[in-house]
Amino acid sequence: MFGIFRKKSKTEVLMEKVRKLQEEAYRLSSTDRKAADAKTLEAEELLKEIEYLAGKAD
Repeated sequence: MFGIFRKKSKTEVLMEKVRKLQEEAYRLSSTDRKAADAKTLEAEELLKEIEYLAGKAD
């Protein structure tokens, strides 16, 4: 019940952005391959940042 008031961690926020970028890349893949590749690259860069943050926390 009180989970709705909990502030999201930076990792959770970044994962949500990655998910949205991947969905957008999938939608674009049938119409504009270059834009889809750009979105995929952006999502991969965010994943690298998440991995860095995870390694930093250890």
